[in-house]
Amino acid sequence: MPTITTGFLEGNIFRIVSEEAERQGVRAFVIGGYVRDCFLGRANKDIDIVVEGSGIALAEAIGKRVKSKVSVFKNFGTAMLHIDGVEVEFVGARKESYSHDSRKPIVEDGTLEEDQKRRDFTINAMAFSLQKEDFGALIDPFGGIRDLNDGIIRTPLDPDTTYSDDPLRMLRAIRFSCKLSTPEHKFRIVDESLDSMRRNAYRLDILSKERIVEELNKMLLTPRPSIAFRLLDETDLLSRILPQLEMLKGVETIEGKGHKENFSHTLQVVDNLAAEEDAAIAKGLLKDYEPDGDGWKETVRTEPNVWLRWAALLHDIGKPATKKFIQGTGWTFHGHEVIGAKMVPKIFSSLKMPLNEKMKYVQKLVGLHLRPIALVDEEVTDSAIRRLLFDAGNDIDDLMLLCNADITSKNPSKVARIKSNFELVKKKLVAVEEKDAIRNFKNPITGDYIMEVYGIGPCNTIGLIKEYVKNAILDGVIGNNFEEADALMRQKASELGLSAR
Repeated sequence: MPTITTGFLEGNIFRIVSEEAERQGVRAFVIGGYVRDCFLGRANKDIDIVVEGSGIALAEAIGKRVKSKVSVFKNFGTAMLHIDGVEVEFVGARKESYSHDSRKPIVEDGTLEEDQKRRDFTINAMAFSLQKEDFGALIDPFGGIRDLNDGIIRTPLDPDTTYSDDPLRMLRAIRFSCKLSTPEHKFRIVDESLDSMRRNAYRLDILSKERIVEELNKMLLTPRPSIAFRLLDETDLLSRILPQLEMLKGVETIEGKGHKENFSHTLQVVDNLAAEEDAAIAKGLLKDYEPDGDGWKETVRTEPNVWLRWAALLHDIGKPATKKFIQGTGWTFHGHEVIGAKMVPKIFSSLKMPLNEKMKYVQKLVGLHLRPIALVDEEVTDSAIRRLLFDAGNDIDDLMLLCNADITSKNPSKVARIKSNFELVKKKLVAVEEKDAIRNFKNPITGDYIMEVYGIGPCNTIGLIKEYVKNAILDGVIGNNFEEADALMRQKASELGLSAR
């Protein structure tokens, strides 16, 4: 059997595993994603070792040898350690069987062959031998190397068995099709697997929402998430996960006028956003902010923000509820951003996603996503810019990315014109922010200060005065400073019949 070592098994960890396995009288193999990515030329710092014997015992022996802490997960029969910047996980070879109402398998000790049979896809079932006598031999019983070359995702066994036993594999198939595809080498799921997914779509019901969302997040973080969401739709999985998104499909025509196909538009926006965010990250142009005392800690973003991609996916989610045909005008979706923002918490709750600041971030971007575009078609006043900065706060840059991604049309000259005007809005944002510092605006006049000056307790009048001062700053009537705000406060308080102590 031919062996493969150059560029694949040159790391010190492989020699160490081979030597320790021989000492313990067990056989060890590299298996799964690392093997697949070796042939695809993709970096992978996660190595899975399957052992015909105790994976935990082998891991502990290696941990002692390399002086690395070993994390043991007895419930799963696995152990993990870090060496040379690589995460290595050990597990004993096993065979599995399933009950119909659970994706949790009944596990027994097994051989490498039995372990490979339980793998999800042929391209993830390949293994490298780490035995001294055939170190580097490729063990590929299901033709995974051929499927890699052909860009095919298929199951080692009958897909109905594979997907019914563990329906999460249907989502993984879609995610791998999306993740592994490049413009030069696309991956597709074989027809028999797609048919099986449709037959087994109902099996998603035994999965936890958290596991489903984990896969959705990974899909959204790929360079072209639209591949995944079209496959989810094609296999009838989308209607069981995000029926609100499926409702965007279709075009209705009245009096010869049809509206934009909002499902395809949404997926184009998500792809646009992914490309623009990745490009901005590569140039170090995006910042993230965390509360730091009374201010904010600013860091350069180095990884895509999955919540920004959720905002892109849900930005038009309110359109079906607001769709209306007006004679002489055509189709309108007035207020869809408001309805969409109200839908976000319900969607997050149904998927058991966090209802904290992450959800509020998505909700904010969905609610604001039309504001910058509206400025393109109007005279861009400083007042309008100040209010946008005030409402968006530290999320203004992400909002602008989303809005730019939302500029789609089959008319290239129209897109070019809008994007050109959009650049003017972005420059205006920078200029106004430098001048007025509105992004993290705090009213110079606080409720405590009003109560102290006028000797009054909490009441509606305090709110009226604060709102009046705030609007005056945002409208440019006064500057964003305490002196001018205090003078205006006293003027307004006098009109309301208050006297300073």
